[in-house]
Amino acid sequence: MFEIKKGANKFYIGDSEENPVAEMTYVVSGEDNIIIDHTFVSDELGGQGVGKLLLKEVVAWSREENQKIIPLCPYAKAQMEKNEEYHDMIHQ
Repeated sequence: MFEIKKGANKFYIGDSEENPVAEMTYVVSGEDNIIIDHTFVSDELGGQGVGKLLLKEVVAWSREENQKIIPLCPYAKAQMEKNEEYHDMIHQ
């Protein structure tokens, strides 16, 4: 299994935040929103559902922090719109 770590405005997999093998980054927008702006998964981890795991972790953290999500990243947007469990977290 993959260990997902929280860094400065990102969740990532890898030995260091500066050189992750996968990451999902966000920026804070106002008091109660975050914007997911980028998802990266290295070729070595591609096809293993790593992007979905990262999104799940970001959403869980956002729920705890009472933050809604603005998914600007095309991957995050598609996954959040496709999965009903995330619909309540999308900023309207």
